[in-house]
Amino acid sequence: MSQADKKIIAELEELRERINHHNRLYYLLDKPEISDAEFDRLFDRLLAIEKAHPELVTPDSPSQRIGAPPSEKFQPVEHRVPMLSLQKVTSAEEFAQFDRRVREGLETENEIRYVTEPKLDGLAVELVYENGLFVLGSTRGDGRTGENITPNLRTIRNIPLKLSAETARKYPLLEVRGEVIIRKSAFEKLNQELAAAGKPTLANPRNAAAGSLRQLDSKITASRPLIFYAYGISDTNLDDLNSQQKVMALLKDEGFLINDRIDAVDGLTGVEQAFNRLVEDRPKLDYEIDGMVVKVDSFARQAVLGRISRAPRWAVAWKFPAEEAQTTVEAIEFSVGRTGVVTPVANLKAVRVSGVMVTHASLHNEDELNRLDARPGDTVTVRRAGDVIPEVVAVDLSRRPKNTQAVTFPSVCPSCGEPIERTEGEAAWRCMNTSCPAQLEGRLFHFASRGGFDIEGLGGKLARQLIDNKLVANPADLFFLTKEQLLPLDLMADKKAEKLLAGIDRSRGTSLPRVIYALGIPGVGETASAALADHFRSFESFQNSSVEELEQIDGIGSTIAGDIVAFFSHEPNRRMIERMKKRGVLFPDWKSSEKNGPLTGKQFVITGTLSRPRGHFKNRIVEMGGKVAGAVSSKTDYLLCGADAGSKLAKAEKLGVAVITEEEFEQMIRNAAG
Repeated sequence: MSQADKKIIAELEELRERINHHNRLYYLLDKPEISDAEFDRLFDRLLAIEKAHPELVTPDSPSQRIGAPPSEKFQPVEHRVPMLSLQKVTSAEEFAQFDRRVREGLETENEIRYVTEPKLDGLAVELVYENGLFVLGSTRGDGRTGENITPNLRTIRNIPLKLSAETARKYPLLEVRGEVIIRKSAFEKLNQELAAAGKPTLANPRNAAAGSLRQLDSKITASRPLIFYAYGISDTNLDDLNSQQKVMALLKDEGFLINDRIDAVDGLTGVEQAFNRLVEDRPKLDYEIDGMVVKVDSFARQAVLGRISRAPRWAVAWKFPAEEAQTTVEAIEFSVGRTGVVTPVANLKAVRVSGVMVTHASLHNEDELNRLDARPGDTVTVRRAGDVIPEVVAVDLSRRPKNTQAVTFPSVCPSCGEPIERTEGEAAWRCMNTSCPAQLEGRLFHFASRGGFDIEGLGGKLARQLIDNKLVANPADLFFLTKEQLLPLDLMADKKAEKLLAGIDRSRGTSLPRVIYALGIPGVGETASAALADHFRSFESFQNSSVEELEQIDGIGSTIAGDIVAFFSHEPNRRMIERMKKRGVLFPDWKSSEKNGPLTGKQFVITGTLSRPRGHFKNRIVEMGGKVAGAVSSKTDYLLCGADAGSKLAKAEKLGVAVITEEEFEQMIRNAAG
C-alpha cells in the first residue's frame, strides 16, 4: 500500500469518526458543537473520497444513510423471536388486576420491580446486528413476519451502524427493538415545507413516520426527520443481561437513543405514581404518546410468567384516557367482520378526534347499543379507543330530537340473512355462515395468506372479483376454479390465471398448522394454530375436541376453546371441509415438535419457587418427551412443586395428582435416562 493510499484511509477514518461524533451530539444529546454548514463540509468531503475510492466504502459509513435506489417491493422477514403485542389497561383498577395476576403467576406477595416508559406512537421495528454491524432492519408486521426496510432504516441518523468491539465480541447476534417516530415540532416543519411545495400535507406524526419508513425510494425516507428510540432486545438469556434495566444501560452505552422518562419502580404504588407523572408531563413532550408501557424488570421472572398467544403476561400498556368530541348520528347500521361478528356502527357527521376526521364509530355489541340507546339524530360523544378505533361513549339525551325510534339488534345476519348466534358468556353475536358475502372477502384473503394456504396471487381485489362474479361462495370453491372461469375477470390473462391455479394446486398439500390457521376461527392465530397442531396431531382429533380438552393447551383460554367448538358444530363449516377433502386438499397429520423420550405421555405442571427458572425445568421435560401445562387438571401426571406454592398445590391434592419436589424430579430424570 502506497503512502498516498494510507493517507486517504487515515483521512477517511477520521472523517467518519468526526461525523459520527457530531451526529451523536446533534441527534442523541441535542448539543451540536458545529454549524450545519461545517457539518455539510465534512460530509461532502467524505462523499468525495468515497466516490473516488468506492472500494473503501463500508456498510457502517455515514454515507450509507443518504438512501438507496428505489426498491420494487419489500421482502418478508421472519422474526427469530416474535414481536409480541401488548395487552392494555385503561385504569388504576385494571392495572391492579394485572399486578395481581403477575404476583399470582410468580406466587409471591412481595412487590414487583417494574420498568415504566412512555408508549411512543410510531412504528415498531427490529434492528439486527451481526458481529457488531447493522445488517437487517424490519417492521413488526404481524409479529412473526415483517417487511425488510433495511435501506430506509439506514437513513435514520441516530441508528448506530456499528456497535463497539466489546459488545460485538460478547453478543455476536443482537436484535434491538424500538420505535421510529417524528417529533411534533419536526412534523409541523415538515408539513409547512410540503405545503410550500404544493404537496399534500400529512395527517399526524404517527402516520407520517410509518409512511416515511415504507417508501420504496429510501431517498424520500432520508429526507424525513425520523428518529429511533430503542426499548429493548429480543433475547432475554444473554450473558450479564438479566433485566430490562441492564439492557437499556447497554443500549445507551452503544449510542442508541433511550427515552429519558424510563424509570424503575416498585409495586402498584410506584407504577401509579409514574403514570400520573407522565399524564401531567404529556402536554410538554415533543412527541406523541398514547400511554405508558409497564414491564416486569427481571428476565427470569418474565420467563416464569410466559405469554399467551400474541402477548406477554409480564408487560402491559396502560393507555391514556382518549380524546373526545361531540357530533351527531346520521344513521346506525350493522357491519359483519371476517369472523362473522355483527357490530352496530354509527354513521356520523364528520368530526376531528385526536387529529383524525371521524365519520363512523363503533357501538361494539348488542349490550352496549342497548345501554347507550343511541339513535339517528342524537348528539353523541365520540372518542378514539386507544387513540385508534372511534367509538361512541355517551348520548346527550337533553338534545335528543322528538319522535326518535330505538334501534333494534337484528336476529339474522344483515348480509346473508342466516340466523346469528351468541355464545354463552360472550357479548358478540356472530354469523357462522362461511359463505356470508360480508365475511367472504376477508375470509378468502386470510385463507390464502402466508400463514394459511399461501396461495400466491390471491389478493383482496381478486377475492372481491371472485365473489362479485359468483365464482366463490366459500374458501372450498377456490379448489374448483378453472382457467375458463378466470379469464373473463379484469386484468386476468393466460399466464396470470395459470399462475394462480398452480398456486392453488400447490397449496393442497400444506401443513396442519396452516390448515388450522386458514380456517379463520376467532382467536386462533399462527401461534395458537401451531400449539393446536402439536397437541392433537391430526385434524380429526382437533375437529372433534371438547372445550375441556382445549382449555388444557397453553395459550388457549375458555373463549377461544368455545369458538373452536362452535365453529365445528356449524353444519356449513363441516360441509366446506368435506368439499375441500373431495377436491384433493390434504389435512395431513402433524409430526409434533415435541420429542419422544422417557417422559413421553406424561404431563407436568410447575409451581412455587425453585432453584432455577421454570423455563429450565420445562425445557428438560420437553427434551425428554413430556408436556408442560399451565393449569392442574385431571390429565396432570405430576406437579413439580417448589417453596411457597399456592392454589395449584391445593388443586393437585384435591385431584390426587402426584406432587414431587425438585429433588424427586431430578431423581426421576436420572432414572428415566437409565
